Amino acid sequence: MPTLNTQVAIIGAGPSGLLLGQLLTKQGISNIILERVSGEYVLGRIRAGILEQGLVDLMREAGASERMDKEGEAHDGFEIAVNGKRTHINLQELTGGKTVMCYGQTEITRDLMAAREKARLQTYYEASDVELQNVKSDSPSVSFQYQGETYQLACDYIVGCDGYHGVSRKTIPEHVRTEFERVYPFGWLGLLSDTPPVAEELIYCKSERGFALASRRSTTRSRYYLQVPLTDSVEDWSDDAFWDELKMRLPNESAAKLVTGPSLEKSIAPLRSFVCEPMQYGKLFLVGDAAHIVPPTGAKGLNLAASDVATLTKILTRVYCDNDPACIEQYSAIALRRVWHGERFSWWLSSMLHNFGETAVSEIDNKTFERFMSSELEYYLANEEGLKVIANQYVGLPYEELY
Repeated sequence: MPTLNTQVAIIGAGPSGLLLGQLLTKQGISNIILERVSGEYVLGRIRAGILEQGLVDLMREAGASERMDKEGEAHDGFEIAVNGKRTHINLQELTGGKTVMCYGQTEITRDLMAAREKARLQTYYEASDVELQNVKSDSPSVSFQYQGETYQLACDYIVGCDGYHGVSRKTIPEHVRTEFERVYPFGWLGLLSDTPPVAEELIYCKSERGFALASRRSTTRSRYYLQVPLTDSVEDWSDDAFWDELKMRLPNESAAKLVTGPSLEKSIAPLRSFVCEPMQYGKLFLVGDAAHIVPPTGAKGLNLAASDVATLTKILTRVYCDNDPACIEQYSAIALRRVWHGERFSWWLSSMLHNFGETAVSEIDNKTFERFMSSELEYYLANEEGLKVIANQYVGLPYEELY
């Protein structure tokens, strides 16, 4: 059995695993990435594209920002429209100068893949039967199958960036981990099209027909979403049906300017809030969707993964550069504080902007809950202090330092 050696084994070649690999390499820390599927399959995943400043800075630090800096769009604000009444959230003014960047997660992944390939770092795509071993010992390892041969990867630490369905979280014994979950009674039907966006900034729309989001990927590519029942399938929605429904949920002046066209991709994503505690077990760390999932309302998924990466990079740098292995015990507590802030904001925004229909959402009946949340949204949009709360959460809380 061939044996490989590295300091950090990373499970998963999505954006968080690739970003971590680049940042560790910059610190002289060796790493090998294992990915279950092909690189082409990874790039086929269509995801969100709103980046907090922290993630933008990490991409620059990783040496993978050239295209992002050229093609990404800085956004100073966004809109919330309630039954056609629009409120502008001026991020720059409300947060003291902070903004977000619009740049697709697929493009982030593509740029990080190119940077890793340029640096000739080891990545094993289509690695199967991945098994994490001895994660509580001083000699953890990972076994996997690659091109018909079994490999053993010896390492100091293992980082699970392999998502909700990956093997990493399941390696933590059930009696050790506590999982918190809330499944929402609706999904988001997303459509990607090569059409000019309806607005320069994102528009979050609450209407009697349900939620809608007018988003963008560039000046020529748009991404739109509709709240739909979980019983719906993509086949239930023709392009024409999607555009017709979107027009009814957008503010009238936006609907009048909407440019339609054939879809490049359509998919339905269920909405879930999920957190696993702890995010560290022995020499194993969980990052991103392996440990937490948020509803896409508020664009926190990738950004929370980036904050995990930032914290873990600081910890592993201290381990190897300052000979301080005890600092690894800080990871879970620091990461979870920011994760729960993001979870709460995503739940809060989702609860205010969506219709819950006949499904009970709390100890009170759903109609009363919706009235409460509508009143709360109205209150926060009606005064500057409320707008500041939304804006500061949207641009992202500061990354926490180690102690």
